[in-house]
Amino acid sequence: MNDKEIAELRRRFRSDKTAISRIRGAYVNEKREIISELDQSVALMTETEADELLSLLKKTLSGKVDTNLLDIHFTTQQVMESPEHKLLCNLRETALQDNDLVHKLYQKIISSLEIEGNYMILLASDAYDVFTYRKDAGKDDESTEIFRYILCAICPIKIAKPSLSYYVRENCFRNVVADSVISPPALGFMFPAFDNRSTNLYGALYYTRATDNNHPEFTNAIFNAGALPMPATEQKETFRSVLADATGEACSLPMVRSVHAQLHMAMEEHKISKETDPLTVDKYAIRDMLEFCGVSEESVSQFEEKFDKGFGQNAALSPRNIVETNRFEVRTPDVVIKVNPARTDLVDTRVIDGVRYVLVRADGGVEVNGINVNIDADDDRNGEE
Repeated sequence: MNDKEIAELRRRFRSDKTAISRIRGAYVNEKREIISELDQSVALMTETEADELLSLLKKTLSGKVDTNLLDIHFTTQQVMESPEHKLLCNLRETALQDNDLVHKLYQKIISSLEIEGNYMILLASDAYDVFTYRKDAGKDDESTEIFRYILCAICPIKIAKPSLSYYVRENCFRNVVADSVISPPALGFMFPAFDNRSTNLYGALYYTRATDNNHPEFTNAIFNAGALPMPATEQKETFRSVLADATGEACSLPMVRSVHAQLHMAMEEHKISKETDPLTVDKYAIRDMLEFCGVSEESVSQFEEKFDKGFGQNAALSPRNIVETNRFEVRTPDVVIKVNPARTDLVDTRVIDGVRYVLVRADGGVEVNGINVNIDADDDRNGEE
């Protein structure tokens, strides 16, 4: 699924637009026991309550594609035979109204999920009457199909701390008693996928809030659809290690700056082009970037070899998983320099009298702890008394 398709579904999670009529759920304690269940009508909630609950569910369609939102792919054999896919299909077809099927899903989640503390499983079923787009007139009310899907959100439960409150009518202070608060989802999924604005029973969309843990034990139990991509945080760390190890002494500030700039440029061009498919780069694309920087053929070959070992052959990565998109940071053991990604040209490295320096051009003025300071052209640090 791409950003546009996900955004189209996200817009439905409002009390005045949704077709979700009931929310089902189970409260699971730290002993992995269901201590209460809910089957609540959205129509009987206040508008505020309904919108807050729908907002929680909507967060399972939030985040970045290929980072927080991962496509799940089923094989033809799984669609025909696997019990995992059959359960998901039956839950969808019955719109979560079959108690035995719902409890079977609860038990799959509880037995597989490794998460600390109490949590809430929330389930919803929706039917979206998909409208058509016409190039000459924009949105058309004519329906192409009804997209029926289920949504699952796993929300950690936190105990709110007691707080002091002032009661105006009674003219006194009192402690507000601690209570359970539902946190935003830690993970969840949607089945089936909404690809090309149509039902795709060969896919699902999996959400994970953490970028360092994809919860493979959960996805294996629910989908059994093979290994997930490496977590985004691990991708970034692996790429940094591969790049540094392969290029060795050639891993300079200008080289790293150039690779980052080329990746940022690719992301900008992809955004401007309004391509629907997410942007990915493989080892060949990054090889071209390294060659552009003047990296030796030997180092480039080492990079390709280490890339295959780190990510696997034919791996394609999202650029935003391997470089920082909103910051450029230069770090020494005692100093951290944060640079506007658009102005990395202001930073350079030099060796002066045998000492290595990081130089920052300061044409726009300098502040030290909020105080404007002057840089004197005649200032000689070596002449201090």
